[in-house]
Amino acid sequence: MPGLLVFFLVLALPAVFGVFVFNQLVALKHNVGKAWSNIDILLKQRHDELPKLVETCRQYMQFEQETLEKVMQARSRVASARESQNISALGRAEASLRLGLGNLFAVAEAYPELKTSETFQHLQVRISGLENAIADRREFYNDSVNVNNVRVEQFPDTVIARLFGFRQFSLLHFAAEETKDVDLNRLFGR
Repeated sequence: MPGLLVFFLVLALPAVFGVFVFNQLVALKHNVGKAWSNIDILLKQRHDELPKLVETCRQYMQFEQETLEKVMQARSRVASARESQNISALGRAEASLRLGLGNLFAVAEAYPELKTSETFQHLQVRISGLENAIADRREFYNDSVNVNNVRVEQFPDTVIARLFGFRQFSLLHFAAEETKDVDLNRLFGR
């Protein structure tokens, strides 16, 4: 009788361990999904605010249509990448949009009436706040992805992960252009 109990105990321990690892992997996968959803919400909010900003700027900046068009084109690329959940395309589109917004805010400095517009100031603060929130959520997303990817590769978790089809996720990278300063001389034609 004790031998049979030991036999069942030896069989039960790996099964319990497997269930424990499986449940942890499920939690990690859902944490990555939650982190992506947080980014997605903020991207959507910014997507909705940008046309208001561009229209406000358009009223004052008659000669800066190229800058405004670049922002709207980049907005469109971000929306497309966000909807398809294409992480690498989102990184490239985000870099383009951030550069365009930086240029737009820099060019706005040459328009005192625009800078003092209450609507412009409100939208600039709102979009800047969304940019900061996106950066925070991007960090949370990448942390969640990193934890998931490490667990999916670690032994013995990798056995359970492969058995049940758990996968790695891509980190959200943005281009190095984001860290460059805006060239104000080029923007103002000096």
